[in-house]
Amino acid sequence: MFAKTGLRVLRAHNMRVFRTYATPAMDKTLFDASKTLHDASKKPYDANKKTLVLLGTGWGTTTILKNLDTHNFNVVVVSPRNYFLFTPLLPSCTVGTTESRSIMEPIRHIVGRRGKDMRFIEAECTDIDVATKQLTLTRTLDPTAHTHIKYDHLVVGVGGTYNTFGTPGVEQHACFLKEINDASKIRRRLKDAIEKASFGDVAPEERDRLLHVVVVGGGPTGVEFAGEMHDLVTEDLAKWVPSLSRHIKITLVEALPNVLPSFDKRLVKYTEYMFAKNGIQLRTNTRVHSVGDRTLRVSTNGVESDVPYGTIVWAAGIRARQFAHTLRAKVPDVQTSARGLIIDDYLRVQGTQDIWALGDCTV
Repeated sequence: MFAKTGLRVLRAHNMRVFRTYATPAMDKTLFDASKTLHDASKKPYDANKKTLVLLGTGWGTTTILKNLDTHNFNVVVVSPRNYFLFTPLLPSCTVGTTESRSIMEPIRHIVGRRGKDMRFIEAECTDIDVATKQLTLTRTLDPTAHTHIKYDHLVVGVGGTYNTFGTPGVEQHACFLKEINDASKIRRRLKDAIEKASFGDVAPEERDRLLHVVVVGGGPTGVEFAGEMHDLVTEDLAKWVPSLSRHIKITLVEALPNVLPSFDKRLVKYTEYMFAKNGIQLRTNTRVHSVGDRTLRVSTNGVESDVPYGTIVWAAGIRARQFAHTLRAKVPDVQTSARGLIIDDYLRVQGTQDIWALGDCTV
């Protein structure tokens, strides 16, 4: 499939990582495993052990949990998401190539299947007192309820979230691609646009607008999604709605001179070649100034124009989540970077004691 869009190298890399991480539970319903596996949340608190709190259930903290001897600590995992998400395959979920449940695994299963112990709290850490080593948690299912817990050691792995760069209208009108709900939203938006365009009384200009998919951001996520969208059009929609599929247009907007800036130049050239071959319009050196409900304002080499769209996917980068900035504010003299937490070679958060950080919340 991806050979057609020039993305097979990216997909091959993602699948190698996936095979390294994947477990049989990824083919099961999300919570089925908890019925038969060891319940890793029932271990009583041991006053003779130090408490290790891990914030987040992403790549960093999950890797720690897999390799940590939890019998040496009272391990507490805090996250608003009680599962690990294999984010490289999120673009595939937007078009149905991969089902959502296949890239999600309950954090209790990851720990419990290894016979390890932990306590999981479904909440978001919203504040910290570094002097008393106390965390303030806001419960996911009841945002008005707060919980306080103590820690001896803290690992911050809260990850990042989408970065709009302050562009007006992005939050209100664009779809993102960071969480599993984002993939579902994009799928619904695409379906609705196609159904609206299918009515016979829709003007050609409105039909073309509805069937125009704009991707902002030429990194791996944006390129992967554009490729998945192309495959959906040529392999599925061409059969289901042949009268509309030929009107579907895909445009990728990138502010830099080329896509995939951190990748090998040969892959960049190959991707650009395959995009042109498959009719995916690539607009580099193009900045987005604002996003409306029907058009976005862009400038290419200083020339501004309006681009009508039906679906817009914002994949222009990420930034550290709010807790990283909350922690930065506790030691402002040392944590001087607005991009995230400053750490040393041992992942220790500069200016603090017994706090480590890793992943997208760091610089």
